[in-house]
Amino acid sequence: MANSDFALFMGQLFRRPHQVVALAPSSRFLCAEMAAGIDPAAGPVIELGAGTGNITQAILDRGVAPENLHSIEMNPDFCERLRARFPRINVHQMSAGDVGTLPVAGAQAVISGLPLLSMPLALQRDILTGTFQRVKPGGSYVQFTYGPKPPVARAVREELGLDWTVSRKIWWNMPPARVYRFTKPA
Repeated sequence: MANSDFALFMGQLFRRPHQVVALAPSSRFLCAEMAAGIDPAAGPVIELGAGTGNITQAILDRGVAPENLHSIEMNPDFCERLRARFPRINVHQMSAGDVGTLPVAGAQAVISGLPLLSMPLALQRDILTGTFQRVKPGGSYVQFTYGPKPPVARAVREELGLDWTVSRKIWWNMPPARVYRFTKPA
């Protein structure tokens, strides 16, 4: 992350603490784990809470064509930075709760940099329900967490019948994190 990206991140953290709740931008190690399951030939990818683009870069580094990446970001300053940094990706300034309305079908994955557990249950439900409307069968929802429990509320996991796998702890992130991959059985 460039110094100007870090400055933008920190400025937004203080100006919009209800939108930016991370302590620091995601490390390259966490970003690489978030994008690890991406296949450049398997269809579009949707990213939620793209921020300044660290996870975006990891997705592109996996070989996804920029036109196959749809990044959702609510913060207008982050959207402006994303468009300047990645001029060929699709940046959608909207709430992640509206992911189900995104005009993308058959996505291979939705990769989320959102602070999901700090969100109301209804918003979590909207995000996950919308995700599984946009991903193809077998597609996944990828979410990191700093805590010891799954980053999707139990009620939502049970309601949608989600299965998941979890990565090893990524110590080279501030704070250390794990990555969960959620799928919905056919």
